[in-house]
Amino acid sequence: MGQRLHLEIVTRQRRVLQTEVDEVRLPGVMGELGILPGHTPLLTALAIGRVAYTSGGVEHQLVVKDGFAEVQPDRVTVLARDARLPDEIDREHELSERDQASEELKTVDFDDFENISGRLRSAEASLEVLGG
Repeated sequence: MGQRLHLEIVTRQRRVLQTEVDEVRLPGVMGELGILPGHTPLLTALAIGRVAYTSGGVEHQLVVKDGFAEVQPDRVTVLARDARLPDEIDREHELSERDQASEELKTVDFDDFENISGRLRSAEASLEVLGG
């Protein structure tokens, strides 16, 4: 097999993931970033969203909530405010959170918009990782 990337995802509380991968897709604040081995070094801010990575032809996913990613030709390091693997996500909670945030957005004032829309994005990203 050809070159691989070392992927590490950490939060302040724990190391969420450390593995070798073929490809990584990150939720950048300006859109999704695709990273392959040999990528040009960069530092980027991350939004709330889904991280997808491929290893041996199998795609895996998790959700991150804000943070930064450092990309080097042979590694990707993600420092996230929060990150959860699929088995750490409670589908019923995320469905409820999505519905509640959607309702609150209908009558939200400007000061609360960012907080509520962030809750909505987080719930939607978590549900996407779970497959709907």
